[in-house]
Amino acid sequence: MTKKRLQIGFYYVILYIHNQYGTVLEEKEEIGMFFSNISIAKKYNYLEDKFLAAYKWLEETDIGALSVGSYPIVGDTVVANIQEYTTIRPEEGSFETHEKFFDIQYMVSGKEQFGYCKRDGLVVKERIEESDLIFYEEPALCGTVLLQEGDLIVVAPEDAHKPRCQADGPEAVKKVVVKVAV
Repeated sequence: MTKKRLQIGFYYVILYIHNQYGTVLEEKEEIGMFFSNISIAKKYNYLEDKFLAAYKWLEETDIGALSVGSYPIVGDTVVANIQEYTTIRPEEGSFETHEKFFDIQYMVSGKEQFGYCKRDGLVVKERIEESDLIFYEEPALCGTVLLQEGDLIVVAPEDAHKPRCQADGPEAVKKVVVKVAV
């Protein structure tokens, strides 16, 4: 049985391991950073089975040995896409969103500045329906998160993001973008 409680800024997961008689044998608590608007945090369960399947795949798979391409995790509901690229100057990239999928962006090697802002109020530059991809004009206000080896960020459909940006100059990156159906 897993018990969850939300506290603004963090998530807590308390795992209770029981024996066959219901006696608690072990209790583990994991704490990690969680950033979201409260309305989005309440809307989605980032610990439901499809997300847990993605996290498990990222943790247990020898991603370094895999080549660029798509790898189904749970049919077409959860799919890992392995990418390799060189980071670009921020002004060369664009903010983007997806309507049908969350992104779990996981850094296998290298680092990048990952742009973030809310989708609301952004001006659409290009829409590619068949790829579930919408690009936007650069917003007046946005922030970034430094993603380094082993880091991941979960991006909801309401979040605009700008991946592939240089942290301190061009750098070769290997990344997994896991698409999780809404």
